[in-house]
Order: sequence, then structure tokens, then C-alpha cells
Amino acid sequence: MSNLRLPLSLLTLLILQLSVWQWGLSYEHLLTLSGFLAINFMSFTMLLAMRPRWLESPLGGLDKMYHLHKWTGILGTIFAIGHWLIEMADDPIQHLFGRERGLKEAHFSGFLDSLQEMAEDLGEPGLYLLLALVTITLIRWVPYRFWRYLHRIMPLIYLALAAHALLLAPLHWWQQPTGWLMAVFILGGIVAALQSLTGQIGKSRRWQGLVRAVQQVSHNTTEVVCEMGKNWPGHRAGQFALVTFDRTEGAHPFTLASTDQNNGLLSFQIKALGDYTRTLPHRLHSGSKVTVEGPYGCFNPEKGRAKAQQIWIAGGIGITPFLAALESRLVYTDKTYPAVTLHYAIHLATDDPNVARLQTLVEQLPEITLQFHQSQQGQRLTADQLQLHHAKVDIWFCGPQGLATALREGLKDMSISLRFHQERFEFR
Repeated sequence: MSNLRLPLSLLTLLILQLSVWQWGLSYEHLLTLSGFLAINFMSFTMLLAMRPRWLESPLGGLDKMYHLHKWTGILGTIFAIGHWLIEMADDPIQHLFGRERGLKEAHFSGFLDSLQEMAEDLGEPGLYLLLALVTITLIRWVPYRFWRYLHRIMPLIYLALAAHALLLAPLHWWQQPTGWLMAVFILGGIVAALQSLTGQIGKSRRWQGLVRAVQQVSHNTTEVVCEMGKNWPGHRAGQFALVTFDRTEGAHPFTLASTDQNNGLLSFQIKALGDYTRTLPHRLHSGSKVTVEGPYGCFNPEKGRAKAQQIWIAGGIGITPFLAALESRLVYTDKTYPAVTLHYAIHLATDDPNVARLQTLVEQLPEITLQFHQSQQGQRLTADQLQLHHAKVDIWFCGPQGLATALREGLKDMSISLRFHQERFEFR
């Protein structure tokens, strides 16, 4: 049941790198191994930031890619710190493990020697900047609209550290799989860094449109309908897009709340979770320009296993992908759909703007069983209330992480074949 994709991806990357390593135990082995792992993990972090389509499906969608991006960045930073600490403690490590002259850095002359000296000098300040930006990202003290500008410095830091790695690596590496693998990683990282610096990331999936309607459907939820025209490539229920209403604020991920009807109209339900989203009802109006990048995501609640019990769970604004899936069932009636139990966890039904729409949709879909769980009436959703009665169960979840964690904890000891599908909208 546990989501093993992240640890398996990290473990695969680590094993791939260690499989080409020339093992030994000396000061130079420890120094070059830490540097080798650091630049490779950083390179893969840059590659993931490029949002390559060919990695979306294997990694489970863009949200999972950014989760992996976060952790490869953390590991790259950890190995970079280890590399620096080993260099700072060179005397005791050399005394303890000895030296390996064959792993000393390459020696050049003339212009390359000058470049090598510059690259060596860039290593330490590059590490300090990297550590500062990673810390700022993790503690989230800086508001997103400022953080995204700080984060744009990261490709420059990466290019400096890539030059450090390339020019200081042992010369014989370039005749061995160790150097070949590092060269492939760094080449991908450099391409990604240049794309980031020139604003090319995601450009081929960016579409211009207009806001057609803005409605504040509750005190903390705004519905925005956008008209993207005939160029919109279409989307599937459960997908999301990176939406830019204000260039200074940048793109934010929002789930597509309506099914695709080949008319270029997109609906988003946006909950006021921060300073920016709270002001949207006052900022936007019919005719406002909008840029939509996507669609992204592999969250597909209609893609359950055959003969498995299908359970959809929504918490608050997490109902949006399921609204689109229900609408899709009504539009595309030529398909056969499995029975589903939809659990909707909310504060109070009378205050929720989606309850009436949800009930109207479900009334037309006899294969859907709808259950409300109103926390203000003491009806908190627990794993026991899911009523699992099949040997195979697929759960599709969209809602607060706290609810997901509680449900996973309650389900972990059940002796059934269980798959828990969940998106992660943590893009920093």
C-alpha cells in the first residue's frame, strides 16, 4: 500500500551511480565519490525541473516528478556538504586511509589551467549559495512570489558547480564508465539549466486564453472559467494545469474541475489558501488574460484495476477531480464504468458550494454511491468507514495531507491488495 515510487527511484539512481564506481578506500576515493554523487544528483534535479514528458508516466505524473526533484536536490546538497567536509578534514582522513595518487585532479596548462583555477574557486561559494537556497525552500519562510525569483538563481549555481566537477575530475575518468555516466548527467543538467535561464521550460505546452467568468461560490472558494480556444489539446478528468493570471506572481497548479468537451472551456475551483488566492476574486474579471500550461498529471480515478472495489475520497476542494470524472461519465456514455463509492469529507454540507452540484451529478449516475462526512457534526472520516469488502481495493484520494496520513495509517494492517493513489501539490 505504501507509496514506494520515491524511495525506489532514489535507490535506483544511487545504485546506477555506484555500479560504475571504481571502489577503493583513500582520501581521494572519499573526496571524488562524494563529489561524483553530488553533481549527478544535482544534474538529475535540473533534468526533472525541465518537466520532460518521457518521465511523466514512469514517475507517476508531474506532481511525483517534483517530489522526486525535491529529494534529489536534498541528496545532492548532502553529498556536496560531505564533499566539502572531507576536503576540510584532509589531514586526518589521509592519515587514517592514505592517498590514491591516480585520483588526483587533472592538470592543465594555459587557458584550461586558468579555467580550472576559477572552477575550483567557485566550488565553495557555490556550495554556500546552494545550501542557503535549499534551506529557504524547505523552511518556506519566504512567500512564493519572492521565492520563485530566488529559485531562478539555482541554474547559475548549478552551472558553476558543473564546471567545478568537469574541470577537477580525474582525467582518466573520461575513458571509463564513471566519467561517461557523469558526462551524460551533466549534459542533461546543462541543457535544463539553459532552458530555465531562457524561459523555455514548458513553453511548448503553454496556451494563451481569456477569463470568461469569475464567481465567488463561497467565502473561500472562487470558480474561474477560462476560454482557451481551439488550440487547447484537451484534458482528462483528474489532470491539472499550471495557471498564470499575473506574470509577477507566476504559475500556480490548479486541478481542472470540468470534463473536456472539445470547446476550449476550462473550469477551476480555487480555494483561498494564501495571500494571492485570497485576492483573486478582486483581481480577475471577464476578459482578463490567462496563460495555462498543461495539462499535467497521471491521476485518473477511472483507471482502476479490473474487479477491484473502487473508492474515491475527497476532502474539501479535493472534490474537483472527481467532479470532472462524474461529468465525464455523463458526457462519454459509450464507455462502461465500474461502480464507485465516493466519500466527501467537509466541514458542513450547507456551507459547501459543491454539494448541490455533486448531488445533481450523482442522481444521474446510479453506479455512484455518495457519502458525506461532516466534521462539524462529528462525522470525521476514518479507515473503518470505508467498508472495504473486496480482496482488491483501489482508493483514489484528493484532499488534505493530514487526512491521507490518517487513512493510510488505519489501512496499513489490512490483509488485502490495496492501492492508494494520491497527488502531491507541493511544488517547492
